[in-house]
This record gives sequence, structure tokens and C-alpha cells, in this order.
Amino acid sequence: MYRYDEFDERFVRERVAQFRDQVGRRLSGSLTEDEFKPLRLKNGVYLQLHAYMLRIAVPYGTLSSKQMRQLALIGERYDRGYGHFTTRTNLQFNWPKLRDIPDILDLLADVEMHAIQTSGNCIRNVTADHFAGVAQDEVEDPRPTAELIRQWSSLHPEFDYLPRKFKIAVTGAEHDRAVIKAHDIGLRILRHPDTHEIGYEVIVGGGLGRTPMIGKVVREFLPKADLLAYLEAIMRVYNLEGRRDNKYKARVKILVHEIGTEEFSRRVEEEFARLDGPSVNADPAEVARIAAYFAPPAYETLPATSGAFEAARAGNPDFARWVETNLTPHRQPGYAALTISLKPIGAPPGDATSEQMRVVADLADEFSLSEIRVTHAQNLVLPHVKLSDLFAVWQRLGEAELATANAGLITDIIACPGLDYCALATARSIPIAQALAQRFADPVRQKEIGVLNIKISGCINACGHHHVGHIGILGLEKRGIESYQITLGGDATENAAIGEILGPGLAAEDVPDAIERIVSVYLAQRQTGESFIDNVRRIGLAPFKAAFQEVSHVA
Repeated sequence: MYRYDEFDERFVRERVAQFRDQVGRRLSGSLTEDEFKPLRLKNGVYLQLHAYMLRIAVPYGTLSSKQMRQLALIGERYDRGYGHFTTRTNLQFNWPKLRDIPDILDLLADVEMHAIQTSGNCIRNVTADHFAGVAQDEVEDPRPTAELIRQWSSLHPEFDYLPRKFKIAVTGAEHDRAVIKAHDIGLRILRHPDTHEIGYEVIVGGGLGRTPMIGKVVREFLPKADLLAYLEAIMRVYNLEGRRDNKYKARVKILVHEIGTEEFSRRVEEEFARLDGPSVNADPAEVARIAAYFAPPAYETLPATSGAFEAARAGNPDFARWVETNLTPHRQPGYAALTISLKPIGAPPGDATSEQMRVVADLADEFSLSEIRVTHAQNLVLPHVKLSDLFAVWQRLGEAELATANAGLITDIIACPGLDYCALATARSIPIAQALAQRFADPVRQKEIGVLNIKISGCINACGHHHVGHIGILGLEKRGIESYQITLGGDATENAAIGEILGPGLAAEDVPDAIERIVSVYLAQRQTGESFIDNVRRIGLAPFKAAFQEVSHVA
């Protein structure tokens, strides 16, 4: 994993000292809240409904066991004993006192962490495939690219005041697990079909929120060496021409939509040609230095199968069920990557207690080469576990209430904090997720339904990614009443799609019945082996709409 150098250490410590002074001035009254707001946002501090919230960066979703233990300590000492993992692979503490935040940032700096680029109109925390470096379908590990972009964007004067926030995601695999088509810029590492050279497919103009759009390909193949110059060209076009008169139309997706993909691409190519590539692109030695931090760990040479693992799976149905849903094949024989679900039935999605964080850190040290990943689906991953150790890991996870066997299933629900925490929310998300998880809690039924992604947002900003959920749920306020809009057919993979609205909004108590009816249509109409999303694509929305109309709606 990446390690700070002397520059990183000095930069982060100086930022903490600056913010400590700014907090002191806010608490003394010499700074108003309006004056303080841009300063705190640069350090990941939001003012939510009930308290300040601190959003901590987890670049490309990679954590060490030491870092996880520090997050556990902060949760206990300065919050309420838990943290919330987000769809941007960050961690949020919802209850810190403002006076304590500089001390929290100092503790983060002790373990090479910070809250920079988690808020404000900047290039936000760069995300990647949570199975990076271990996935069997991977062309190349995307984390060195993500780290290069993080370093390039952190102090770039061109991007210190963008029209709006800007999000970049990178995948190196055939199957998109980083939702790259719903980002301002998505990068897919691939091999050129003729030369077999490794480079990037560049996708621009994706995004969710009040105007959801799927990103468009602006470069089918970009040589690796030209990455930063090409990204700089995109950012210059956006920074110069992106709208600043209306924040709802200030994202790059609007610019691409208004002038067209072809014209946007032409302007980027023109700007790219004007740039002095060698002066912008990273030095090859620096690229190699970064890549070396992500060299494969010291795996043991193991057989591809494990007798102990197979015996445990055959002898324990609960373990077998968990293996079926939460295990991902590893590129190294004898190993697996396992997903730790943070979606126990009836609990807020994405939350982990300090005690649970310590359990995960301990398991990472003992069984996963001290490495942990955070997924955009608000779960955790131990990426390097021997097959022979899986049963012991599962037992320990069970003791910590972390062995829910539902990764990718109907109860593995993505949800934003909603109106329980967020000042922007118009409806609650967490109670809806809890009610749905309870309704579909039966593991036998979950297996029967198969892969089905429900995503819930508490407002139009779409932090819960509802637009790309197989079933999306958007909470709105309608004449003082919470109303929930249901969409169908969204997809966050390489086949990215925006879901379509089924009909009028529902009262909160009617949402589980509506989802029940949707699932019933699927089970009645599916062909052998057909997934939910494939069924929706085959039969269309009409049968689902008919069932949906039978549920009462908000007037």
C-alpha cells in the first residue's frame, strides 16, 4: 500500500495547524459561520442537522489495520462509538464537537490519513475497484493510477476553485465495480486491441443528482504516459466553460450535454494539443515509485483448493451460504477476497462500531496481510485471505455480528444518512432500508431472489446512488409529508443505466409492500437463471407498473 513521503507528512501537519487556528477563531467569535464555512469545508467538516460532521478520506478505498484501529479510537473518544462508511469509500463521524476536530485531524495524521478533498468544489477523493490488485478479470491494478491522480490534484492551483465538486473513478477490470460511468471522469484501464499496449478509455460527463446522466466516451484509447496532460485538458475546458451562475447546472455533465460529446471532445483534444505534455505528465520514475508501493504482497504458494475449507463448507450450511454470497475469487491460488457486510438485518447500512472496526483490524493482521478495503456499496473487504482460514474468519466475524451473508442480495441496501442526519435531506433513508431488510430477512428467500441492488437517497442529490439501483428509492417532501419515488432498471456496472420512475410517490409505510409486489412480478415472470435486472430489460416496465399502481400513493 502507499506510504506518505516527507512532503505528504509536512503538508498534512501544516493543514492541521492552520485549521486549529481557524477553529479557535470560530469558537472565539472572531470568525462568523459564513466566514468559517469555506475553511471548514476544505478540511472535510460539514454542519449537519444536529452537529458538525467530519468526513475522512479513504483514497481508492484502501485502509491498513493500523488506520482502522485509529478510526475506532476516534469513534470512541470523540464520537458516539461508531462511524459511517459512505458511497465514496470515505468514513463519516456524525457527532464530533468542533473544538475536538483539530485533535482528531492530528490523530489521523499520525496514521497517514486526513480529511482533505472530501468536500468543497475540488477534485474529491478518487475511488477505484475495491477488488483492485486481486480480481481475476483485472488488466492492471488501478490504485497506482488513482494515487497518481490524488497527488496531481491535491494542490493544483488550476483546480482550487472549480464550478462544482468533481469526482473521478478508476477501474482496471472488465467488470466495472467502480461505477465509472456515473462519475465526472471515469477511467477504464485496457489493452489496445492491435498493439496490446496498456492505456485508458476516458469517459466524461457521468453523474447522478437532480440531472442523472451516463458518462460518454471521449477517448477510446489514451496512452498511459499522457494521462495527466489529458486530464488537465479536460479540467481546463470544464473550469473555463462550466457554468458558475447556477450550481445545479455547474457540473461537467451539463457542459457535455449542452455542447455535445463530439464538440466537448474536440475542445479537449485542442487543449491537449496545446499543452506541453512532458511538463505536465508524471515523470516515469515517479510513476514507477508509486507503482512499487502497490506491488503484490508476499503470498504463500498454496494449492488452488483447500480440504479444510471444503469440509467446513460441506458441514455447515450457514458458512456455505456466506461463502456463496460474500466470497470473490482471487487471482492468487489458494486465496479469496471476502466481503464483510455492514448491512445486518435491521441496522443502519454502512455503520460500524468502534469495537467492530477493531475486530476487522485484528482479522486483517491475522489473515489478510494487514489490508482492508472499503467499497462504494458501504461494505468492507479483506482482500487476501487463505481458503484454509476462511472458516475461522467467518466464526470471528459472527461473534462481532459481521457475518451477514447478503453481499449483492436484496438486503445489501445502499442508503445515505438521510433526514436523520443530513441538512440537505428531504426524507429519511435509514428507516426505509431497515424496514426493507426486515421484510426480506429470510436467507432462503434472499437466495431465491438472487442479485438485486436496492439503493436509497433521502434527497435529489442522490448520495445513495438511487438512479443506478436495480430498484431505486428517492425520498422527497410533499406538502409536509415524506414521499418515496420508486425507479426501476438502473444499473451501476459496465452496462450502466438510469432507472425509470414507476409512478407517483408512496408513503413510507407503503414502500415495503411496493417492493414486495415488484419482486413478485419478477419471480412470476423470470426465465431459468434470469437475474432481476435482466428480467426488467426483457419484459419491460409495464408489468411492474401495473403491480405498483395497486399500492396506495401519497395524494
